[in-house]
Amino acid sequence: MERDHFKTLSSVQNPLVKQVVKLKDRRHRDELGLMVIEGCREIARALESGIRIDQLFICRELTKNEQAQGIIRQATQTGAEILEIDTRILEKIAYRENPDGLLAVARQPAWSLQNFRLGESPLVVIATGLEKPGNLGSILRSVDAAGGDGVVVCDGITDPANPNVIRASTGVLFTVQLAKTDPAETFSWLRENRIRVMAASPEGHCEFWDVDWRKPCAIAVGTEHAGLDKKWRENADQTVRIPMKGRADSLNVAVTTALLLFEAVRQRRE
Repeated sequence: MERDHFKTLSSVQNPLVKQVVKLKDRRHRDELGLMVIEGCREIARALESGIRIDQLFICRELTKNEQAQGIIRQATQTGAEILEIDTRILEKIAYRENPDGLLAVARQPAWSLQNFRLGESPLVVIATGLEKPGNLGSILRSVDAAGGDGVVVCDGITDPANPNVIRASTGVLFTVQLAKTDPAETFSWLRENRIRVMAASPEGHCEFWDVDWRKPCAIAVGTEHAGLDKKWRENADQTVRIPMKGRADSLNVAVTTALLLFEAVRQRRE
């Protein structure tokens, strides 16, 4: 690939390098409406989904394979600024161990309920208060695998633009529908679309396989430490539990979500 027109950065003190480092902080990401996407697979999925990439940082030593070259060509065609860096700068801006040489700065999507499109019998996940960004990434992968309609994040805690969400989701953050809003708007949207709320709780009234998942429904899951917020439990159409025989009093929230999603898939195939 012809690289004569690519800009080369040679100092870790370059303002563009400093900005990428600052984007590791959520406050800075939110102020600028930007996010960092690292890795060939994740950047490829972002480009395929129409995410606008402002800058693509490439490490010459690590981007000689055809996949990386294809991503560079595609990013160039969409108007991204291509910036060549060395391994020293890559280590400064990367958040992964053993980075593959590609890192992008992109615009955050709108993540609005107004952009959400539902299928004939919606299957949605409502995520509230997830402490670990990796859990949201894993939930997105499960929704993708189950063919669900998407995920609604309805709190001020969970940040979909966190690099660890992107990494844990393997980039399906950009291919699975996601909305970021508050509980009031979420409840209103669910009622408007006649979607039942199924609240996951260790104290749920029904075991999850005894629930009818064939109708439009939203699986509401919360923090592992405190569980699902009281408002969600009290306003749910049904509370469901996963039987547990061991000493642990709860499952990982991503595991819980996957079990409920695939029970819905199983019932809907019968």
